[in-house]
Amino acid sequence: MSKRVGGILSAGLNGINYPVTAVEYLCVAGGGGGGGTVSNNTAGGGGGAGGLLTATGYAVTIGSSITVTVGAGGTGGVTSTTPTSGSNSVFGSITSTGGGYGGWSNASNVSQAPASGGSGGGGIYGATSGGAGTSGQGFAGSAFSGNGGAGAGGGSGSVGVVGSTSNTGGNSGTGTASSISGAQIQYAGGGGGGSYVTAGLAGGLGASGGGNGGSSSGQNGFTGIANTGSGGGGGGAIAGSNFNGGSGGSGIVILRYPSYLAPAASTTGSPETYVTGFWRVYRFIASGTITF
Repeated sequence: MSKRVGGILSAGLNGINYPVTAVEYLCVAGGGGGGGTVSNNTAGGGGGAGGLLTATGYAVTIGSSITVTVGAGGTGGVTSTTPTSGSNSVFGSITSTGGGYGGWSNASNVSQAPASGGSGGGGIYGATSGGAGTSGQGFAGSAFSGNGGAGAGGGSGSVGVVGSTSNTGGNSGTGTASSISGAQIQYAGGGGGGSYVTAGLAGGLGASGGGNGGSSSGQNGFTGIANTGSGGGGGGAIAGSNFNGGSGGSGIVILRYPSYLAPAASTTGSPETYVTGFWRVYRFIASGTITF
């Protein structure tokens, strides 16, 4: 015997759990690292957010293992080394693209361009344009602000913003709110751009877990929050010193489906598994598999 709850056929008194045929997913890639600085050439650009993809109705096949890959955040630029972009996250046939790293300065004080990605990294003096985002996953980083103030990383919800003055780092692109885990959380915001040598300028703000940029008093960029896919902040700039970019936040993959349906037959990667309200949730913060 079975009954209807809210118009949906639920498990009956005989304890039957009906098989899973489709799930809802959120797949967020790792955020890009922020750019580092050398002397007072230019502040570092903010890292772009990891690409974000979410949808309902992803079909699953009983007995078939589905691969889950959780992308790492990119590393921030350290003492004239290239920052890195975030790594892709994967759920079955779905791939979210890692966020692009921010613009940075090399050992010869030559500006290096930001990278494109799920969302693009922020531009800097001498490499002015922000990196491009990936359509449907994220947005472009912003250009530098006109002198040494760096551009910000793009987010999954909007483009990065140019700094308000010529020396101020830009504020990042916004993230995207999702309640798939059972609580509304912001994911995939960009990293803020670093500010240039004029005293008293705070770094650009990161959004939705993104790291803030370093201040013009000389400050490293801040790290993005883990498992949000957020970008790292760019390093600030002051004469005679080098400052690092912040690392991007790692990604996440979350699945859910109605709780009256059968639990997964097996998982690897130790996902957090729970029932909240109407939903059965699998929250992956490490790579693994799931089989229904």
